[in-house]
Amino acid sequence: MSSDHVDILVLDGGLGTTLEDVFHHDISSPLWSAQPVEHNPELIIGAHTAFLDARADIILTATYQSSFETFERAGYSRADAERLMLKAVDLAAQARARYIHDKQGTAPRIALSLGPFGATLSPAQEFSGFYPPPYGPRGHSAGGGNTAAFPETDAGRREACAAEDALAAFHLARLRVFAGQRAAWAAAEYVAFETVPLAREVRAVRRAMGVLAGELRARGQAVRPWWVCTVWPDGAFPEEGVAMEGVVDALLGGAGPVPWGIGINCTSPERVGALLERMAECVGRRGADVPCLVVYPNRGDVYEPSTRTWRQAGPQEGWAGRLHADIARAAASGVWRQVIVGGCCKTGPAEIAALAMLVKQQ
Repeated sequence: MSSDHVDILVLDGGLGTTLEDVFHHDISSPLWSAQPVEHNPELIIGAHTAFLDARADIILTATYQSSFETFERAGYSRADAERLMLKAVDLAAQARARYIHDKQGTAPRIALSLGPFGATLSPAQEFSGFYPPPYGPRGHSAGGGNTAAFPETDAGRREACAAEDALAAFHLARLRVFAGQRAAWAAAEYVAFETVPLAREVRAVRRAMGVLAGELRARGQAVRPWWVCTVWPDGAFPEEGVAMEGVVDALLGGAGPVPWGIGINCTSPERVGALLERMAECVGRRGADVPCLVVYPNRGDVYEPSTRTWRQAGPQEGWAGRLHADIARAAASGVWRQVIVGGCCKTGPAEIAALAMLVKQQ
């Protein structure tokens, strides 16, 4: 559907929390939603189908936590890690094929879900960005003294450059798994980098996609549209000293490929409206090619990394209506050429169905 001539597509909701809340499956493992890919593939297909039945236009693969590091920690070999990463994409494709066969409708799309490096750590660090060397200044410490920023010294700047190099290598290695199998790469129409908490990781993602694009073109494969969504706990970017303008500069400035879409995910819906206004201001001032906007907040709950649980915070009612109003204002701003909107953690098929009803009635 469209708002003021800007197309709006509906994304699915939080796959991992839907497996827990709707399908009552325990996924408290380092692999999160990737865990049932091996042992209960029909569960993954069922969750994808539930979002398609809720009228989502795009579903995200069960690969957010997938990396060699997380699979190794769960006891898998590198070969098995690759096999399961690719299987997760195939399960999304199977869900889509069944949906098309049963509904005889328009084919939904698949986005390859890729979390940040912080999603591989224990406790998870996608909401804080406390990465250990060589990816950051120091890992998370329960005793305090945590920081995501390097010191503003010559040595600190060298370490920051080395950290960006390490993060680019991390993302490229994972991307090559999916791009290396033509069927998997063809199945996913988008590549989604999600919940990125650091400006240097945004730049690292762009560098990784630049290298991958060259490799894909050399093999005659398509470069998929890709987006980068950042995370804003409590309405602030996790990296100290970096505000919206710095994040947008990391997303769109400098040399290298520019994302097809940028946005915000797994952030409280109460914060999204103001953040989108600020992002639109920063993007509009650049005068560059207009990107697409991708927004999928959580339900408003607060994640506790140490226990891998969510704590309810604030009102849960009206999630879809609030988000739809924010997106309608963003679409009317004239900054974005297209909008993708959905939900993240603790949003399930019911929330996406309510959102889709509002979006598609326009």
